[in-house]
Amino acid sequence: MSGRGWTARSAGSLMRFIVAPDSFKGSLGAVQAAGAMERGIRAVFPAAEVRKVPVADGGEGTVAALVASADGRLVDCPVRGPLGRPVKALFGLLGDGTGVVEAAAACGLPLVPSAERNPERTTSYGVGELVRAALDHGCRKVIIGLGGSSTNDGGMGMAAALGVRFTDRGGNNVEPLIANLDRVVALDLAGLDPRLSGVEVLGACDVSSPLCGPGGASLVFAPQKGATPESAARLDRLLGRLAVLIREAAGRDVAALPGAGAAGGLGAGVSGFLGGRLVSGSELVLKTSRLAEHLAAGADLVLTGEGEINAQTVLGKAPGAVGRLAAEYGIPVVAVVGAKGPGYREVYGRGIGAVYCIVPRPMSLAEALSDACGILEEGVAELLRVWRLGRSGR
Repeated sequence: MSGRGWTARSAGSLMRFIVAPDSFKGSLGAVQAAGAMERGIRAVFPAAEVRKVPVADGGEGTVAALVASADGRLVDCPVRGPLGRPVKALFGLLGDGTGVVEAAAACGLPLVPSAERNPERTTSYGVGELVRAALDHGCRKVIIGLGGSSTNDGGMGMAAALGVRFTDRGGNNVEPLIANLDRVVALDLAGLDPRLSGVEVLGACDVSSPLCGPGGASLVFAPQKGATPESAARLDRLLGRLAVLIREAAGRDVAALPGAGAAGGLGAGVSGFLGGRLVSGSELVLKTSRLAEHLAAGADLVLTGEGEINAQTVLGKAPGAVGRLAAEYGIPVVAVVGAKGPGYREVYGRGIGAVYCIVPRPMSLAEALSDACGILEEGVAELLRVWRLGRSGR
């Protein structure tokens, strides 16, 4: 029975819920968030049926969400971090042998201290190391989650880790940083890991942004990673130059490719250097997690959520995708969030019926993050108490 069948049932009937949250960045992974939501539901409806479907969109939590829903396991893989220092990373091996790599694990923004954030100097090299590790495990399909990065290098670092050389006029190697791209005159793809030719590579994008221009990687997202307006404009120009070099070396045009701007242009690198196909990360995760099957089985309410809902949510983020899919089954959706960002009302009319902020009182971000699990659990309980009153007519 879908949400449309509520009026035919009493408030005491067995309630059915689907919880499909993304991660709450900096505090809770999607799996943890789903658990907190379930506890909040049971505080109000102890006997409810609750199906947990943690989701992601290519950013932080993509590996965990796919591993949880596809009989997978996590593999430790230390890599070079965004500042060149070693970091502890993980990748996923799914039950069918697919490898799942997350850019955020190797070059995520939280890996760079605030005082050191400069997307002209950060590298995606560790992403390439994760891909290489997946190849070492015999993976014939590799999914690369594109989101949550501290980088704006167009995948230069990733490509270098997999054997691509960036050369100057004298044929000398140039350190693969976007800030050095003006010195690069050619890309040498001869050393690219040959195993990639027999592997299906998918770039799971959290946004559909192009590589360059007003809606591209640099001008929209680089300021969030520490770029000044002048630096963002320079990065935009350099990524345009990288697109030209990729076209000349690989014959692939990534300049206007939807999703090429994901993860600081890493989408362009996945397509241009690796020959990968860019897909919606949220749709890929929703398909793998079989959310449509859960919706088809019926529910009274779907709860999704993430740290902040804003105008970008409708551009490919997981909660927006959950809302659109649930709308096809006539099931209402509430997004439970830590904050309502600029443009959050864009989600209304696109599957999400309401956005509910769980922060109970004025508090610092540090205080909210320190008890994110408890705040989410209690916030869901309070939401459902109001929802129960409205639905019962009392």
